[in-house]
Formats: sequence, structure tokens, C-alpha cells
Amino acid sequence: MTTAERADADFHQRLVAFRRDMHEHPELAFEETRTADAISRELDRLGITHERGVATTGIVADIPGGGRNAGPKVALRADIDALPIQEETGLAFASVHDGVMHACGHDGHTTMVLGACELLARDDDLPAPVRILFQPAEERGTGAKAMIEAGALDGVAMIFGGHVDRLYPTGTIVTHAGAVNASSDRFSIEIRGPGGHAARPHESIDTIVAGAQLVSALQSVISRELDPADPAVLTIGRFHAGTAPNVIARNAILEGTIRAQDPEVREHIIAAIRRISEATASATRAEVEVNIQVGVPAVVNTPEMAALAREAAAAIVGAERAVALDTANMGGEDFAHYLRHVKGCYVRIGVARGDRINHAAHSSKFDIDEAVLPIGARFFHHLAKLAGRSLEAG
Repeated sequence: MTTAERADADFHQRLVAFRRDMHEHPELAFEETRTADAISRELDRLGITHERGVATTGIVADIPGGGRNAGPKVALRADIDALPIQEETGLAFASVHDGVMHACGHDGHTTMVLGACELLARDDDLPAPVRILFQPAEERGTGAKAMIEAGALDGVAMIFGGHVDRLYPTGTIVTHAGAVNASSDRFSIEIRGPGGHAARPHESIDTIVAGAQLVSALQSVISRELDPADPAVLTIGRFHAGTAPNVIARNAILEGTIRAQDPEVREHIIAAIRRISEATASATRAEVEVNIQVGVPAVVNTPEMAALAREAAAAIVGAERAVALDTANMGGEDFAHYLRHVKGCYVRIGVARGDRINHAAHSSKFDIDEAVLPIGARFFHHLAKLAGRSLEAG
């Protein structure tokens, strides 16, 4: 083994060790104290200046470029929180915390960006300063806004991030200009009536019947009110009503999620939910209250930044593996908040292996192919340099 090969192997082993330690000790949103400790130790080892306690548990690190740490910066972002899921992977390094798991790959994201930090720290040819954001609470959808409010984007001209994706094989990097993630909002609908005896329905208003009609009616919003070419989802995930089989329920509560990639489609769905809920309540003589909990907007990549990401991907994995997004992704991602302030690009990084089942994100059996870790690290390192050169060139 040559010196270079040994260095690459050691680099890979360090990344795997960090990722496994983080996977074994997952922490929920705004509780990522041990995770922040581990990240901080690595940054100290690399001699990278950083600030802790940003947005509660976040970290902001700065790496000088062009012999300076002032002027426009390129930012890389990694999310660090886990999910409230009981792990069932059977891994030797499975979560030691009951009901908490890195089921969305944030352990991989953090490790790849930390690897990029190592490559950036020893690179004496950085054209522009690089800021690294280790962000808490992505799963709650509030971490990015908290980081922005804490000043994490101050001086940043462009930002990049990414997500592992089991739909693409390891060694593939997906770049796309335009929408790559959907907006994500939640809603709750409460239907109210007087309640009554199940044997005398004429004396009451059946909120369960009204709710069932509403569930069916809302399904027509996507299929009959929207252009089929506009990706959108309206899902009711919870329907709660009733206390006994011989009692007409006083209320029924429906809860669900709205996903869209176009802001006008998003607003149309919200308006339709209100309109159809009120009409159904009127038809069934019930009362209704609709609450919309506005979440994250759609992630829309800047074309110029997507072009930089594609160039970096081609340099690291080859042009044939730097591919475009082939299906609409309706998942939400609070990286969208950064893109409301600065230009940027969010990529998908393949982690699928052909010799195993590649479980979906947010599954209790989700895992990643660890061969992706140095690939992602080198991609983010190269992307930061390309972006820095574009800043240098004005």
C-alpha cells in the first residue's frame, strides 16, 4: 500500500469511527449536547476556530481562505439531530438510547462535512473563507431559522448542503436546478357536535360521519383541482374520535400534512382545505375549526449554484455519476430557510448498496453505506473551492 493509499484508508477509518459513535449516541432536537462535544473535539484537533452554543446546541466554524477570514464566505451545512424512533437495525453500534435513532442519515451528513473540514483545514489554496454550520433541530423544522437568527449567515454569500438518498447507488451525486424538496405544512381539523346516544342519531350530529365524508372529499383536491404536472400531497395521518361504541362522538379530529413544490399550489391546497371543511360541516350540521401550522417552504436551488455542485460532483465521482433528479422529492427540509437569504444548492448523495435491502429514511431499519463518507467529504471540499473561486472572480 502506498503512502497515499494508507492516508486515504486512515481518513476513511476516522470518518467511520466518528459516524458510528454519533449513530450509537443519537440526540433529539435542541438536545444535541454530546454530539456538539464530539464535533467540537474534532474541530479542536484540526485547529479550526469555532463557536459553540449557537441556536442552543449548534456550532459555527470558520476556515480562512485566501489568507483571510473576512469578506464573502462559502457555507457548508450539516444537520446533527436524530428522530424519536426505536432502532431495529441490529447494528453493533445501534442506538443506546431507547426511542431515539439516527434514522435519517444526519450522522452521515455531519461526518461528511467534518471530513470536508479536515480536507479544507490542510488545504493551503482556498480562494475564499469557508463557514461550517452544524445545525440542530432539522427534524423539527426550526433549527435553520434559529441558526439564521443567531447570525450564522452573516457574511455568507452562498450555501451548500446535502442529504443521503437510498434511491441512488453509492458513488452517485444528484444535482438539480429548481425545486428539490417540497414545502411541508401541517393541519388539524376539529369537527364538533352535541354528542348523544348511538341508538338515537336523529337527536345528535354524528361527527364521525362528517369526518369520514371530509376525508373522502379532501382526496379530490390533489386529483381534481391541481394540474397533474404539479407535484403535491395531501395526507391525513390521524383521525381520532369517540369514547365508546354506543356513544355518538362530540368531536372528531383529523390531522395531516400538505406538501407542494410551488408556492401557489401550496396556497391553493390550504384554501381548499378550509373551503371543503366548512362546506362539509354545513352539510352535516356540524361545527368546524381548521388550524394550519405553517412549516418549511420548498427547497429551490439556484441554477448557478446547482451548476457549481454538478461540476464538483463530476470531478469527484465522474460525469456519468453526477446525475439530475429523476423524481420529485416531496420530503420537507429546513435548508429552505437558508435559500431565502442567500444563493445555494442542496444535493442528494447516493447510499444504496446492491447486496442488501435499502430501507427508507425514517424507518427503524434505516442505514447507510459507509463507503459514501469519504466521497461526500471530498465532494464538499471540492465544492467549497469551486464556489470560492466563483466569489474570487466576482
